[in-house]
Formats: sequence, structure tokens, C-alpha cells
Amino acid sequence: MVLGDLFVARKGEVADGHSYLESAFKNGAAAALVRHDYVRPATAEAAGWNLIRVDDPDTALIALGQAARTRSTAKIIAVTGSAGKTGTKEMLATAFGALGKTHASQKSYNNHVGVPLTLALMPRDTQFAVIEMGMNHAGELAALTKQVRPHIAIITTIEPAHIENFGSLEGIADAKAEILEGLVKDGDQPPIAVLNHDNPMYPRLRAAAEKIADARILTFGEDDGVDTRLTDCTLHSDSSRLGADVLGQNIRLKLSIPGRHIAQNALGVLTIIKAAGGDLQKAVSALEAAQAVQGRGARMTIMLPDSPPPVTLIDESYNANPGSMRAALDTFGIAVPQGGGRRIAVLGDMLELGKDGPRLHAELANAVLHAKVDLLFCCGPMMEALYQQLPADWRGAHTPDSKALIAPLVAVLKPGDVVLVKGSLGSKMAYIVEALQALNTNPGQKPGKGSKENRNAL
Repeated sequence: MVLGDLFVARKGEVADGHSYLESAFKNGAAAALVRHDYVRPATAEAAGWNLIRVDDPDTALIALGQAARTRSTAKIIAVTGSAGKTGTKEMLATAFGALGKTHASQKSYNNHVGVPLTLALMPRDTQFAVIEMGMNHAGELAALTKQVRPHIAIITTIEPAHIENFGSLEGIADAKAEILEGLVKDGDQPPIAVLNHDNPMYPRLRAAAEKIADARILTFGEDDGVDTRLTDCTLHSDSSRLGADVLGQNIRLKLSIPGRHIAQNALGVLTIIKAAGGDLQKAVSALEAAQAVQGRGARMTIMLPDSPPPVTLIDESYNANPGSMRAALDTFGIAVPQGGGRRIAVLGDMLELGKDGPRLHAELANAVLHAKVDLLFCCGPMMEALYQQLPADWRGAHTPDSKALIAPLVAVLKPGDVVLVKGSLGSKMAYIVEALQALNTNPGQKPGKGSKENRNAL
């Protein structure tokens, strides 16, 4: 809570924001949105609270977001996809930040609360706004995109994330394509849909985009004939160097975030910058300084008490699906252990995969082998299907949950190891990241905190 903030007292599944009003005002809230039937405590402090009574705080938050969107003259960009949403949003925010005043979703505030909150916080003089949108059921993106009314929308990729709620990749593609329904013109400029041409669901997404009146469809990928094409890409353990033809303009870019999937998402980012009329070279220069965010590829060094070299920790703990897991393992395979270090993969369950969950976990075995993983540590019931696929001398440990995995992992850790931690948010892999950070003897680094998403009071 920052001095002067408006506190929105939401009632969630676990807690009721009205229970935190006293704390909110003590910490500087200027006012609070509360239900009309809320009874103020009979205390002297509560008598001074500024309460705005509404039928429903959630609906009021949406109205605040709509008011901010209506007054805005910013170029609005919407981002979704089965993987890479937050990373792409961050790259867009970095690139547009070099071109003008930019507002973007914080962390992964991409749901029915995060999107209106992001809009409501948008300053009047914003020139570029980047809004991330997520979903796990059909119809959710349709509602969010109608609030955002973007001028440009990008769909990064389609993978079997939340597939138990959709039944097929086609169902996921249709749900993601809902983001296009909110596209609007920016003055006399047509709405723009930016699509990943290399994804198998591209034809289905394009068909959806073609239904949007006057829409301009732009594509990115590695195939001939795309609007933005990757012409070459050299992958390193800590970076990528790539060349691309971006709507007819050739560029060279060094990304400090490694991985071919990151390079491909960067193509979508550059396409949007160019289509929005931005200075591509300024955007490229800004992107070269971009860093991975916590939980999504951020790297940190951990100095153990023994001796150098340090352990390298790759934090992919925020989320996972089969596509993003393979991409992370591909990048992990390029990582270079130091001294006598090893590649250690620490993987948690990928959730919401339905009846095919065990099979989809077991099918990661080839990706693990290709990444030259020396030891595999797993937690969760579905990850056991992968764990059992590997030779016995490659198995570190399998436990029911992430906390139980900490002790056996720490027991074998040694200087020079490279450790990848990845799993769905519900697998709580952030506990492992925090435990490893706590081992660090370098006083210049402090243990990080796992993100607290989907709060009941915002």
C-alpha cells in the first residue's frame, strides 16, 4: 500500500478484503471501495475512514478501468498466448519505454482482477500501454479484451496449457483468439493482429483474425513469406544473437535472455514496434538491455560455503506446460556448468492437463535426455511418470511436494552446478528457489520472495 492509494475491498474465495481495512488505512490508504452494506467499526480511527460504498467492489474496479481506458489516447497493445505472455509483455514494455511514456501490467496481473486494475492505474499521459491477458476457460478473454479495446493484439503460441478445460489444442486456440474480438482502430489506422506463423494452430488463428473487420494481419516466424522472418540465430548459454527482416527492415539484435523461444517472441515484439510506427533501432537498443524476470528465466549465482565456482540457478518456477517445459529444457541444454558442476533439473507437476497429464509428463523424457541433464529431481504425482522413464543413475529424488524435495536437492548440490527449477504455479516451486537463494554466502545477494498473485484485496 502506497500513501494515497485507493483500497479495493474484494471478497475472494479465501479472504474478504473488508477484513483488512484497518491495516489499509494505517498504511496510507486515502479511501476504500467497500460494499454498500459494510458496517464501519465503532472506533475513533474508523470514524475517519473515507469509504466509497458500491454494490460490488469488483464491478466498481472494472468501471474505474473503463474510465481510464476511455480517456486514454495511448496506443494499446494486448498480449496473450499459452506461454511467453509475461516475457513478451516485458520486452514490449522495455522497447516502447525507449520511445515514450509506457504503462504495462505489473507481474502477471492478467486475469479478471489484474486487467481492470492495470487499466485503472494507467496515467492520463500514457503514450503506449501493454496489457497482458490470460485465461483458463472459454469466454474469459472475450470479456477482458472488450475492456482493453486494443489497437494491436499478439498471440505468442498455442500449447496444451489448461487443456483439461478445453479438450483439444483447437479449443485452446479458439479461446486465445477471443483476444482479437476487442480489436479497434486507432484513428484511421486499422486494428492489427500479430500471429506466430510457425505454430501449428496458425491457420485457425488466422481464420479468426480474418473475421475482424478491416484487420491487418502480420506474421512472424522462420518460414519464407512471413512479415517478420528470423534470418539467423546463434544461441549461447547466457544470450542469443539474431538477425531478422522486420517488415522489410533488417536488424541485428543481441538478447541477454537466452533461448530460441525468447528470440521468436522478440520477433513478435519487433513486428509490433514497427507496425506502431516506432523507431526500430531505438527499440533494438533497449531490448539488448532487457533481463529475464523472476520465475520466468531469471538467473542468479549462489556462492556455497565450500568454494567457488558458484551455483547458477535458473528460476522458471512461475508456470509450466509441455511446450514451455520443452523450451526451458532446450535452453538448459546450452547452459555450461563450471568446474566439476552438473546440470540438475528440478521439475514440478504441470497442472490442468486432464486425463493426458501422466502421458504428457512421461513424454518429456526425450527433452530431458537431449538437454544432457545429469540429475533429475521431481515432485508431484504426475512428475513420477517422467521420473520413472529415466535410468536409475540419472534420478536424484522424487517427492510428493516441493518442500519435501528441498533437503535431498541441497544435500547433493556442489560448486559449479547449474540448476533449473520449473513447474506450474500450483506446484509451488518457488519454495525451492527461495531455499536455494538462502544458501548464498555472498552478502550482495539476498533471498528473493515468491510472487503473491491473485490477492483478494488490491
